[in-house]
Amino acid sequence: MELADRPAPSQAEIDDESRRVRRLRLVVQLSLTLIAEGDMPFAEAQELAASARRLAEELFPGKGDVYDLLYRPQFHRLINAIYRLQ
Repeated sequence: MELADRPAPSQAEIDDESRRVRRLRLVVQLSLTLIAEGDMPFAEAQELAASARRLAEELFPGKGDVYDLLYRPQFHRLINAIYRLQ
């Protein structure tokens, strides 16, 4: 189905997607903040990042690649910096 063939989303659909985006951003920011504090073990930081990815997949099925482009590099850089990885 081409993009032009799809009906325009309803306001309820737009609102629902906006809520899901806000929820994901909040979880990602909280996760990054907790990791940045540096108080958790490395394995727990990795699990927190993985949990954020699982939530993204639940909220936006089939869009894990978008998460990997937007958020995975942030987690990767932060974890490398906090735990002094190369």
